[in-house]
Amino acid sequence: MILQVKEIKKTFSYSEGKQSIDVLKGVNLEVNEGDTVAILGQSGSGKSTLLSILAGCLDTPTSGSILLQNQSMETMGEKELARFRAQHIGIVFQQFHLMSHLTARENVSLPLELTYQSQADEKATQALQQVGLGHRLHHFPWQLSGGESQRVAIARALVVQPALMLADEPTGNLDQETGDQVANLLFDLVSAKQMTLLLVTHDHQLAQRCQKRYTLQDGTLHDMA
Repeated sequence: MILQVKEIKKTFSYSEGKQSIDVLKGVNLEVNEGDTVAILGQSGSGKSTLLSILAGCLDTPTSGSILLQNQSMETMGEKELARFRAQHIGIVFQQFHLMSHLTARENVSLPLELTYQSQADEKATQALQQVGLGHRLHHFPWQLSGGESQRVAIARALVVQPALMLADEPTGNLDQETGDQVANLLFDLVSAKQMTLLLVTHDHQLAQRCQKRYTLQDGTLHDMA
């Protein structure tokens, strides 16, 4: 088992702490190595919040535990968690989140440089070639189409060869044809590299491509099998 999530809860407070809303009410999930898993849910159901918590960098749970490769993420210090996340987790966002002042290759090499890995430029070039963008190495995000930007984002997530790939609505900002192309690329690369994929989406057709499917409803996960 590569990922084990136990009783994850997330409460948001507002009105200066006088009121609160429970978004996640005890999420439990077990993912085996090599699984492809989809989490469906309505807008506002907490899908992206859950993924942000699993990413270990964008949000923290109110309570509960996360084990990734038998390592307890919530007990790690900030620096240790950052290093662990960079080495084991790849993230693809709906909004791409590319650095506008960096070229495609610089965006892809960034996670390698942050973890002081050697041959960052060479590895970034190879990753971009794998997503069909070997001819776009020196282009900036504003010079790329939406589909190309998401391919760069996929290359950036893949370049560290993560054990777990997280994808938040990876085709949500793309037209149908481009979205299908990006989805094909993502699943092909995950399969070829024998990675584990967990994606959140509202697209039932995309979710059908995963081996396991869950719906997030009323703050908990329900098996759709």
